[in-house]
Amino acid sequence: MLADELSKLGAEKVLPANGGVHFQGNWKTCYQANLGSRIASRILWQIASTTYRNEQDVYDTTLALPWHEWFSSELTVRVNLAAIKCPLRSLDFVTLRIKDAVCDKFRKITSKRPSIDTVHPDIRIHGFLYANEFTLYLDTSGDALFKRGYRKAAGNAPIRENLAAGILSLTGWQPGKPLLDPMCGSGTFLLEAAQIAFNIAPGSQRHFAFEKFKQFDQPLWTKLKKEALGKQHPITQQPIYGSDLYGYALSDARTNLEAAGLLDAVYLKQANVLEITAPTPQGILITNPPYGVRIGETQSLAEFYPKLGDILKSKFSGWTAYILSADTMLPKTIRLKATRRTPLFNGALECRLLEYKMIAGSLKKNNESD
Repeated sequence: MLADELSKLGAEKVLPANGGVHFQGNWKTCYQANLGSRIASRILWQIASTTYRNEQDVYDTTLALPWHEWFSSELTVRVNLAAIKCPLRSLDFVTLRIKDAVCDKFRKITSKRPSIDTVHPDIRIHGFLYANEFTLYLDTSGDALFKRGYRKAAGNAPIRENLAAGILSLTGWQPGKPLLDPMCGSGTFLLEAAQIAFNIAPGSQRHFAFEKFKQFDQPLWTKLKKEALGKQHPITQQPIYGSDLYGYALSDARTNLEAAGLLDAVYLKQANVLEITAPTPQGILITNPPYGVRIGETQSLAEFYPKLGDILKSKFSGWTAYILSADTMLPKTIRLKATRRTPLFNGALECRLLEYKMIAGSLKKNNESD
């Protein structure tokens, strides 16, 4: 999904990889990817890739880079390091060596060094160690891209915006087709769908780390944002429906939609998912129900899932339902036959996106195992 999206945004030599997508392009490509990608978590600029044997090799590679040409010593820095099959004993020590090399290079060239800020840094540096390969990246995004800039109320365990956008893409949903989230919480699926419907660039309401780079082209960035704004469609009522059992959750959804200027585009109502009916003869239902991850929830969910299956079968014939769940009980107890299972991660939780095509006779007599 991400590779297709980046290609449409102008990326070249797009290559899907484990956990990400490699691509090439110029600064315009970088700006457009940050502004327009709904699915990416971050856009990282690869600045070094080499072999290593020890911590000194990592330090030397980092020291050789022209950090002073990319950003000012007045800015704050954070170093993140990840590793797979790394032979070095301490990742904390390697992280420290990368930070030391950056600061030493600045001292050598400018007699000044950047400060470290692990909470709200201006510049994020990402390192990755694999067996004998060391790669360094400058983060062009800053805050993760799922932080669109409009969320005012988070609600309980909200799904990340880029995951919601990716799920919408996986379902094949298109603007104009009815969409329902019957357990909408703070409204993430509704917000992402509405932004897609009106062609609103997801990064149009926030700032990015590349704006602090010395290479930053302000006129180009202003032009790209203006062009994106000109491609937006007028806000009109859409067949996008959200409901939730709890009034406070619906209030959060309303707050977020209003902050994004999209409240008038979506239908909202307070309702129990076990008592609703389909708003249209056909459509797509997407929801992220509660998981049995807290003590005391297991029994209530064991009773809830079969009832949810009954409602989908009896009230949503003609619809396709997509349920994201980390609960292994759900596919066993919902008593519906999943037509597709897609592994996804909601944060650290491994989940399944379960697809159910609601046609007559889809209710199972026996429990299904995943």
